[in-house]
Amino acid sequence: MKLKLIIAVVTLAAWSCSGNKATMDHSGGKLSIDPAIEGKVDSVLKLMTIDEKIGQLNQLTGNGETTGPITFATEYQDAIRKGEVGSMLNVNGAAYTYKVQKIAVEESRLGIPLIFGYDVIHGYKTIFPIPLGEAACWDLDAIEKSARIAAIEAAAAGQHWTFAPMVDIARDPRWGRVMEGAGEDPFYGSLVAKARVKGFQGSSLADPSTIVACAKHFVAYGAAMGGRDYNTVDISNRTLHEVYLPPFKAAIDAGVGTFMSSFNELNGVPVTGNKEMVKDILKDEWQFNGFIVSDWASIREMLVHGIASDDYQAADLAMNAGIDMDMEGHIYIHQLKKLLADGKITEKQIDDAVRRILRIKFMLGLFDDPYRYCDTIREKELILNPRHLEIAREVARKSMVLLKNDGVLPLSKKLNTVAVIGPLADNTEDIIGTWSARGEGKDAVSVLTGIRQKLPNTKVIHAKGCDITGDSKAGFAEAIATARKADAVVLVVGEAAMMSGEALSRAFLDLPGVQKDLVLAINELKKPMVVVLMNGRPLTIEWMDNAVPAILEAWLPGTMGGPAVADVLFGDYNPSGKLPMTFPRNVGQIPLFYYHKNTGRPRVETERYTSKYIDSPNTPLYPFGYGLSYTSFDYSNFGISANEIGMSDTLKVWVDVTNTGNYDGEEVVQLYIRDMVGSVTRPVKELKGFEKVFIKKGETVKVMFKLTASDLAFYTRTMEFKAEPGDFKVFVGGNSRDLQELSFRLK
Repeated sequence: MKLKLIIAVVTLAAWSCSGNKATMDHSGGKLSIDPAIEGKVDSVLKLMTIDEKIGQLNQLTGNGETTGPITFATEYQDAIRKGEVGSMLNVNGAAYTYKVQKIAVEESRLGIPLIFGYDVIHGYKTIFPIPLGEAACWDLDAIEKSARIAAIEAAAAGQHWTFAPMVDIARDPRWGRVMEGAGEDPFYGSLVAKARVKGFQGSSLADPSTIVACAKHFVAYGAAMGGRDYNTVDISNRTLHEVYLPPFKAAIDAGVGTFMSSFNELNGVPVTGNKEMVKDILKDEWQFNGFIVSDWASIREMLVHGIASDDYQAADLAMNAGIDMDMEGHIYIHQLKKLLADGKITEKQIDDAVRRILRIKFMLGLFDDPYRYCDTIREKELILNPRHLEIAREVARKSMVLLKNDGVLPLSKKLNTVAVIGPLADNTEDIIGTWSARGEGKDAVSVLTGIRQKLPNTKVIHAKGCDITGDSKAGFAEAIATARKADAVVLVVGEAAMMSGEALSRAFLDLPGVQKDLVLAINELKKPMVVVLMNGRPLTIEWMDNAVPAILEAWLPGTMGGPAVADVLFGDYNPSGKLPMTFPRNVGQIPLFYYHKNTGRPRVETERYTSKYIDSPNTPLYPFGYGLSYTSFDYSNFGISANEIGMSDTLKVWVDVTNTGNYDGEEVVQLYIRDMVGSVTRPVKELKGFEKVFIKKGETVKVMFKLTASDLAFYTRTMEFKAEPGDFKVFVGGNSRDLQELSFRLK
């Protein structure tokens, strides 16, 4: 027996010297099967006992941080030695991951390396804007670059795998996790999903500066009832296919290596145990070749949902649904062998799950060199690299959305005195937002510091005014006195980092605490004033839009947020961001999104029996795609190549965009369509294209789009995805509300 073990170990060592080839197209195509890697996976599988196979499906969490004393739990070390762990999460740092990997490689029977996962959501140490804010840049190259930097830093710190991107479509801003996605639109969300996958994974997972991406949360997690995290989801099959599934399919098309199942039940069945969703759609219909991890303990949570009576039944549901890895549930490790003995599952199912996990480990080169991500020198060189910080600043300013400007902005750099006021003005802890990985406030630059750096010859004075939450107005007097001394006021207000994110849903979306009162009090001074908003979701700020002269939506902009805000406020960058999510006037309008359907009685102001509120307009405060600039853009010469096209034809659409203002600037030119009559009703508008163009003042740029029948396709009454002949409208403009339109026919 000992001789066989030695032969096994020698054989495994021989494989580790052979070449490694990633199986993802350099163009970022679908993860494919490489026969060379499959042969290696087969060889490893033949050596494994059933207990070792089940061990690969078990993911455990670490319990320490690299910045302080670490005591790796003895029971976890023992489990790794026994081959009972395939992956660890929350184990950080090149030195520490080396220590843990060494146990797996040198002290377990087969020496199969671990894969280390971590929530690298919007940066690892250099923190970028929260993903919702970043999506407001409408610059796919910038979004991909952000994920690339995050991957480089995370990989240098020993990470192989990120639990990102979150590609859930979210139409309810009460839901805390809207901050983690790309907003409300499935077309744009799909493009952002591809960009983020490409950024994390690069062109080859064999490159040690890449990490495996994870599309989450499959599926419809963003449709939680009442916007309350983890809550029940009940939506139609049509809505599922038209709204919530497309970004996940886009992630597969981009070559994503892993998926994560969602916590929620979907139409009565928790997704972690939903065979129709996971196995039938994801694995069989879409031919996904990576592996699927449960969300944290979501297999065990099926007991609480009430669909499993015990751990045994939960494991049965999850494995038969197609979940490959159990994240911190401790269910598979104890139940799969019993299920196998009872004939509830087969060894072929277990082998398929193990194969998928080993496949990713081979693609990452972990069998070639298990320690290739554990380079402390590279870690020191790349973490918070100056180039990374500069890119973070660039992405942050691209992400900011100018919501209102009555001529106050940009502020002059020649002002004698500027007052910077508010609970987020000199705040470096909240500016990086939640899900900020290893980011630290000590590395971030506040708005106050950013403005002082920008204006070395200007007197920049500061008062906090109030806390983010709480009802104390004790600081108002100082803030008002400070504002009185200034030529202009920058008032920085919003949410704390931990007011958006997982388990951080809100029932009310106004400014928390007494910040509203502070804004109104400072506004009474009638000084040139701009409100800088820092928040993780759309807020209900109609009162602010009515009162103050200028509002800049900065989101939670990350490590370099302060300098980026200063760049925009003082005209070194002309804001170009556009909203990826509608801002409602009030919570009573929610859910509110631009691609709604018409009713049989659309709103008519003068008629009672039409679809409207008696105490609020139907319209949003700021529509999807909205954002102002310091310059102005005029749309003219809107045209199409034909009034009628066939199913195999291409319709060309063009428009001239002229910069009619006094500043060079960027405009996001947006293209929408409407199918006027279908076998099922269609939305009043659907985004089908956009282009972000830089236009110098006084110049005109012609923007061209193309539409084909595939762009007009939808799920018909029989759930076939195809275009139907009929009349269409095509719209162009700078947001989903202010548009020009033309008509054409598909024959």
